[in-house]
Amino acid sequence: MNKIYSINGPVIKIRNATDFKIMEMVYVGENKLLGEVITISKKETVIQVYESTTGLKPGEPVYTTGEPISLDLGPGLIGNIYDGIQRPLSDIAKISGNFITPGSNVKALDEEKKWEVTFKVKVGDKLSHGDVFGCVKETELVEHKLLIPLKKSGTVKSIKKAGKYKVIDNLIEIEGAEGEVFKLTMVQRWPIKKPRPFYRRLPLTKPLISGQRVIDTLFPIAKGGTAAVPGGFGTGKTMMQHQFAKWCDADIIVYIGCGERGNEMTQTLEEFKELIDPKSNRPLIERTILIANTSNMPVAAREASIYTGITLAEYYRDMGYNVAVMADSTSRWAEALREISGRLEEMPAEEGFPAYLPTRLSQFYERAGYVKTLNKEEGSVSIVGAISPQGADFSEPVTQNTKRFVRCFWALDKELAYTRHYAAINWNLSYSEYIGDLSKWYNRNVGVNFTKDRQRIVAILAEENKLMEIVKLIGKDVLPDDQKLLLEISRVIRVGYLQQNAFHKEDTYVPLKKQLQMMEIILYLYRRAQHVIKQGKAFSLLTNTGVFEKIIKIKYDIPNNDLSKFDEYYTMIDESLSSII
Repeated sequence: MNKIYSINGPVIKIRNATDFKIMEMVYVGENKLLGEVITISKKETVIQVYESTTGLKPGEPVYTTGEPISLDLGPGLIGNIYDGIQRPLSDIAKISGNFITPGSNVKALDEEKKWEVTFKVKVGDKLSHGDVFGCVKETELVEHKLLIPLKKSGTVKSIKKAGKYKVIDNLIEIEGAEGEVFKLTMVQRWPIKKPRPFYRRLPLTKPLISGQRVIDTLFPIAKGGTAAVPGGFGTGKTMMQHQFAKWCDADIIVYIGCGERGNEMTQTLEEFKELIDPKSNRPLIERTILIANTSNMPVAAREASIYTGITLAEYYRDMGYNVAVMADSTSRWAEALREISGRLEEMPAEEGFPAYLPTRLSQFYERAGYVKTLNKEEGSVSIVGAISPQGADFSEPVTQNTKRFVRCFWALDKELAYTRHYAAINWNLSYSEYIGDLSKWYNRNVGVNFTKDRQRIVAILAEENKLMEIVKLIGKDVLPDDQKLLLEISRVIRVGYLQQNAFHKEDTYVPLKKQLQMMEIILYLYRRAQHVIKQGKAFSLLTNTGVFEKIIKIKYDIPNNDLSKFDEYYTMIDESLSSII
């Protein structure tokens, strides 16, 4: 019997053990705490425990399992709230109250509930891993496809009649190539740190549309892409992820609350239950999986929560769904790595983080992608990872290393947030490398001028940034009228286009067609106003018309479902500026 030799927080050591494997799941102590083997040497084996080790004593036994830490995948995941190691918190609360008792062994899926199963195959069909053999209506919004697990290909030998079954009931028998028989249920297990296989990767050519103008227009993310959202305290990271999760055109949302404060996590979970999916008018929770790992939970489970979330996302991707993963926040995850690394007495790198921090970040973000699945359907996993740099310092290691592995960077600005500019994305610090990949889609599905107008908007904002350096030194009044006009148009872009009201019914979500029309009328006003300035008219005459303020209010005044009203504003611009000339 293997027995504990030493305990250092979540890290325990065993002397002279020979029957462990690296990354093997083990059960530690009399309460059978979940752990994982992370180091093996001749002298000792080191195990990382994913639960609280309070009360654990040297000499207690350690049990091997022979398999890596894995998840139970099957119907019942959607709408559930799990901790970092896939234990349903609602079920644990019934047993142990508000706090998780160490060693709480609660099944991830309800094994008593019966699901209506419809089979898609018949006796004699040849099936390969990844093929769909049946379907379950998991929620009103999600049809759960039952997939053939890996290494269980063969010919259908027998199959149950359509009806209601438990997730652990045998539904179908498959005879393999060598005569072995596989009995399949609705549940399959998968290691959390092993990416699920797919047929091949596909190019990222479709945007993940969010209805948030600053994202869709200036810094879009592709389906299957990755984005980082760094920001200091109070800049609106969680708010932006809520809005993105509610409105983006993903089929499934996986929200990972990693190391966040308990009261904030509670608010997040309650809000997700109340949110209504705008596309179906059903509760958003019917296509959402929540993983809650608060800051007072075991630090090692914080590391596991990221892998748990991405594995669940890949499972639904394999069914042909587009999945969006919201990780809030990867900084807390990195801090967990740092704490465990310190207890392992590893050599620290920059700011105490382990030297393998970039490797772990890359392993997480590389699991995103748009793929053709094993059953030849198309699915995607998109990752939006929040970062909480201390003091809003974007030069710290987590932010800098994350930038190496993501192609979209939404830098949240404290000054914008404090002036109630939502979303507080700083357009001078942010970028998206998906523009070139998505331009054809925008021009084909939105309008041929979308990419050109976007480039013009970006150029105006960049020019404004240069002019503001001069304004800070000598003031705005000494600028020539054409530069005053550029600053005014920039204000229209910032306030009338980039700033958005999440609580206004016409502005909380803006379709791409309206975004294009808004850009075009702002640029039309700029061209017409430039013509007036060239005629020698004073800039003050332009501002006296009030036309700039009217264009700013377009986002509220023109309904999303009636874009014909833009014609009235073109006429208004012509009449207002013609009167000056």
